[in-house]
Amino acid sequence: MSPATRFALIFAAQFAAFGVMMPFLPPLLLARGLTPADLGTVLAAGSALKLLAGPLGGRVADRLGDPRLVLICCTSAAALFAAGFGLAAGFWALLLVNLALAAALAPTTALADAMALRAAREPPGFDYGRVRAAGSASFILASVAAGALVGVLGAGSAAWLIAAMLGLGAAAAFLLPRADGSGKGRSSGFRAAFSLPGFKRLMLLAALMQGSHAAYYAFGSIHWQAAGLSAGVIGLLWGWGVVAEVALFAWGRRFADWLGVRGLILVAAGAGLLRWSAMAVTSDLPALILLQSLHALTFGAMHLAAIRLIQANVPAHMGGTAQTLLGAAVGAMTTLLTLACGPGYAAFGAGIFWAMAGLCAVVLVLAAAGGLTRR
Repeated sequence: MSPATRFALIFAAQFAAFGVMMPFLPPLLLARGLTPADLGTVLAAGSALKLLAGPLGGRVADRLGDPRLVLICCTSAAALFAAGFGLAAGFWALLLVNLALAAALAPTTALADAMALRAAREPPGFDYGRVRAAGSASFILASVAAGALVGVLGAGSAAWLIAAMLGLGAAAAFLLPRADGSGKGRSSGFRAAFSLPGFKRLMLLAALMQGSHAAYYAFGSIHWQAAGLSAGVIGLLWGWGVVAEVALFAWGRRFADWLGVRGLILVAAGAGLLRWSAMAVTSDLPALILLQSLHALTFGAMHLAAIRLIQANVPAHMGGTAQTLLGAAVGAMTTLLTLACGPGYAAFGAGIFWAMAGLCAVVLVLAAAGGLTRR
């Protein structure tokens, strides 16, 4: 089995779990007895814990020189904790389950990215974007399938689906190439990562841009349910949002080469300004279908910009540390915004998306001001 295939499998398993979790975990938590304000608190608490657990996991992986081992352990633990959502009820029990799951999941995606970037640079190499597209495609299939199953079996079934997908992720992690041990003990720590060219500015822009998705992730499904959309349609909308993202990852290399890092960020911010402004004023299905297509740019273009800068400027033995620090920056912003979105959605409903559009406008201004390589 080629390295590209092995990494495609781990991305597929990870994002299948997210394909169930993102659309259907919030409704599950509401069905278990949380209020909208409680939901924002529980989700934000998990995001806050990731700020510590993610970089810690990345530093441990770099220090050991064996990110594969850390990935196996964390994904296996996450599968066990996710099953807790099928048993717990009430604020405190659900909070504890979500905290445990957040701690285990925190470094997993970043470690898989760091390992894939390192393998892509080594002969014979592979196109990271096409391999990462397997994760996006899996997200689509999982969202659609979960929408159908949750519609029949109820919100509680989402817990067992998430646990099953994470179990597959742990199995896929065993198949990844073993580390050669050459990076053991070479990690230079957090300070060295912050000193890398353009890294701190990238952290700020990525945090603002990806953080602008907070209202969508936490309350998108709930808002659409209130507008009369079924669970099946909601699953299709989430899946459709990733279809164009798959196309960007799989076939957008020339597009990304032409735009460069700064251009990709400008495109992401412009698309976000349009997407969130429109979601603030309409829940019509035809409009939502068009708006969900912009996910390829609001999320995908920003992700490719970050990956390209890291691949160009971050040494392989610091990959886990840098990736998890970037994830922590995004998580910090998401924590604050998710916490604010709970009472914000309760008070203003869809008006909360205007605030998300404002964040994208800030990204546009900062990215246009320069300070990033065009590569």
